[in-house]
Amino acid sequence: MLQQLIAEAEGILKMAHAKIEIETTVSASPQKVWEAWTHPAHITKWNFAVDDWHCLKASSELRAGGKYVARMEAKDGSFGFDFEAIYDEVIDQKKVTYTMSDGRKASTSFESLGDKTKVTTVFDAEEQNPEEMQRNG
Repeated sequence: MLQQLIAEAEGILKMAHAKIEIETTVSASPQKVWEAWTHPAHITKWNFAVDDWHCLKASSELRAGGKYVARMEAKDGSFGFDFEAIYDEVIDQKKVTYTMSDGRKASTSFESLGDKTKVTTVFDAEEQNPEEMQRNG
């Protein structure tokens, strides 16, 4: 019984510290990618995991200590939520780190590859959904 409790506790701790990394290469300069990633007018065009969702509005105080908010909803109106975070670090066209309202951390870096940009995001996994679902979303 004690062994089972210890194993469960270790599993919970491992899950609490799990990190997910995703990356993509975009056929645009770091300046264009940075603008699309950080300006609210652009964020609303891409910030949703699947096509039956949308990002209705976004606001961004792009500076350390500034607040980021994005409203995401299912297009059929069945569910929605506000995603909120506070920026911890902002390095123009290079890196953004922030802390989400639930305490999880995320960091996105932008690496110039000539006429392309590699975007890499690493974030603390949440516990409600499987890691694979979070990675794909």
